[in-house]
Amino acid sequence: MFHSLPLYIGLRYLRAKRRNHFISFISGISMVGLTLGVMVLIIVLSVMNGFDREMRTRILGMVPHATISLPGEFKNSETIRQIALQHPMVLGASGYIESQGMVIANDRTRGALLSGVEPSTVGTVSILPDHMIAGSIAALDDQSFGVIIGASLARVLGVSLGDKLTLIVPEMSVTIASIQPRFKRFTLVGIFKVGAELDSSLVITHIDDLAKLMLYGDAIDGLQLRTTDLFQARQIAFDIGRELPDVYFVSDWTRTQGNLFQAIQLEKRLVGLLLFMIVAVAVFNIVSSLVMLVTDKQGEIAVLRTLGATSRQILGVFMVQGTAIGLIGIAMGVLLGVIGALTIADIIAWVETAFDMQFLNSDVYFINYIPSELDWRDVLIISSATFIISVLSTIYPAWKASKISPAEVLRYES
Repeated sequence: MFHSLPLYIGLRYLRAKRRNHFISFISGISMVGLTLGVMVLIIVLSVMNGFDREMRTRILGMVPHATISLPGEFKNSETIRQIALQHPMVLGASGYIESQGMVIANDRTRGALLSGVEPSTVGTVSILPDHMIAGSIAALDDQSFGVIIGASLARVLGVSLGDKLTLIVPEMSVTIASIQPRFKRFTLVGIFKVGAELDSSLVITHIDDLAKLMLYGDAIDGLQLRTTDLFQARQIAFDIGRELPDVYFVSDWTRTQGNLFQAIQLEKRLVGLLLFMIVAVAVFNIVSSLVMLVTDKQGEIAVLRTLGATSRQILGVFMVQGTAIGLIGIAMGVLLGVIGALTIADIIAWVETAFDMQFLNSDVYFINYIPSELDWRDVLIISSATFIISVLSTIYPAWKASKISPAEVLRYES
């Protein structure tokens, strides 16, 4: 009459009211536990993906994907730049000079990374032009010895547009009287804010101005590259380097920011693994509820066996019931998790407004909101893994049910 007796009876047991309400309670707890576990996993991993995205677009957006350099001796930069742009995976190339130094203003001194850039091409390798909060990159062309600094550094030094700053580089000028550090007065023509550590440590000026301060002449340090694939940047730089007539140094973003990126990836895996324990606890509840259900249904199992049901069919009945509990919990968890991942930023913003609190301070963190990016691959992995362990958890209780002897059970039935 029924195409699948185990499926019919298993789903009927799921819907039926049980004499032992505690078994129903445990089954409900199992379902709720799976729902919460799947939902929390999806939301947390989406938030981790959001932080990963922000790091790539902000921090890695400010630093080059790769560099080709020969510090202080890199000449014919435009010719080499055109060679680099011919590579199909290079989106942009721009000359640069970098040096550690110090910046002084209002009797305040701070260490800084001095970076000389080409205003006309820096936008092809950096998001800097999009994050100017005062002034512009073009002002470096308009003002001789102009400088752009981060918002945090400007606040520490107490400077604003038009103020004077002194840059000192670790080079010495020899005069008749003494040996003095090399320094130059610059005018502040722009302030940027990307919300990262670079806001307090990066000082940007025109490449020609920094070359004069460093006494480079017509040489620069090298070329910064932006590529189509962040994770192939090193190989792309090597490919370009092999095409150049001279020997140059090549490097990529993993040398400076790789540890941060790996830390976020490791944290995502560890947090996911720890939160998956919630799902494991819910699965143990499925085992408990099925074991108690098998004990409660021994009489019905014995009757089914006497009517001709096979051990495999009895096994299937309880596997169907446990799997159905898992599927319902997973479906509800995925639904709530996806909704939560898509709205978590708005929910947190509402909580901050309603209770006058702030979860992320932009003065401490590089963003002041909770980012979220839903990755359907994470949803698929979470739901698939949860479904597999839910099915596996039904095997032992179902196997115990299939081994029940009808004669032993019915002997004590009244």
